[in-house]
Amino acid sequence: MTLLTVEDVRVEFGGIVALADLSFTIDEGQICALIGPNGAGKTTLFNCVSRLYQPSSGRIELDGRDLLALPAHRIARAGIARTFQNLALFPALTVAQNVMVGAHSRGGSSHARRAEALSLLERLGLADLAHRPAIGLPYGTLKRVEIARALAAGPRLLLLDEPAAGLTHSEVDELGDLVRSIRDEFELSVLLVEHHMAMVMAISDKVVVLDFGSKIAEGEPAEIRDNPRVIEAYLGTPA
Repeated sequence: MTLLTVEDVRVEFGGIVALADLSFTIDEGQICALIGPNGAGKTTLFNCVSRLYQPSSGRIELDGRDLLALPAHRIARAGIARTFQNLALFPALTVAQNVMVGAHSRGGSSHARRAEALSLLERLGLADLAHRPAIGLPYGTLKRVEIARALAAGPRLLLLDEPAAGLTHSEVDELGDLVRSIRDEFELSVLLVEHHMAMVMAISDKVVVLDFGSKIAEGEPAEIRDNPRVIEAYLGTPA
């Protein structure tokens, strides 16, 4: 079953076309990677899905619901949560308090949100840090905390914006395992923007490739890896 539908989405900033009539879908339970060189339009698409940007034209639906008709503050309740390229945690709050922020859109008592936060931290192997302030924790740990906060919103679609950026090789491997386990345990879909191609190819069910705002390829990782247009976009044509 299709969960997310992106159809003919176009975004223009002045005379610059950031997305040129982009179309693709994500099925329920699927990990879909959105890749491409810097400036290809990946984060622009993320910002459209999470309603930070309004497309010039096109359609974005979550399970048939028109997302473009919703304001940004309603997106979490609609079933979408995201992380950001730059960590957006509150340094002075504890790890548990940061995760509780993610559950705000679901309502409920503070006690219930705290219990949910502690449960999520346990499931992500962070329970021993629940009462530690976020400030001073290792970068890789903070990435996991941000994912836990996104999960606290109870999403059906999780948007991960360059989660492997700044991580060591071993942390990237652990992150890949974590993303797959989250998909399975929480029964959600994942839209992943990532430059770490080894992780993308290892965990993705489908890969969509952008270049200068246009989709140049879409398919399973094995198809994308050897696609001449993808190779050219990343490596350029020989001089």
